[in-house]
Amino acid sequence: QVQLVESGGGLVQAGESLRLSCAASGSIFSINSMGWYRQAPGKQRELVAAITSGGSTNYADSVKGRFTISRDNAKNTVYLQMNSLKPEDTAVYYCVVYNNRSRYWGQGTQVTVSS
Repeated sequence: QVQLVESGGGLVQAGESLRLSCAASGSIFSINSMGWYRQAPGKQRELVAAITSGGSTNYADSVKGRFTISRDNAKNTVYLQMNSLKPEDTAVYYCVVYNNRSRYWGQGTQVTVSS
């Protein structure tokens, strides 16, 4: 059984930073890609950032240059460093982890950015 534990969400002012973490545990075996999605009220879920086992990254245009995804393979953890936060970044953020067999989701963490 696999569990993803997210942390780092909260309420910040515009222009400030947050760092999200997502630690995977259990019998995942050979994690491949890891990433972050978000869903804001009234909007579709969107991919924020992803990183492959080879280090290739992809970002939504709206966060490029402000957010950085990284991973620590020894800890089975993926991070999302979010700088220069804007009110439009407000959403529930979900981490996702892939191996060759399955896709696993975190429970979500709320990020709220006030003006």
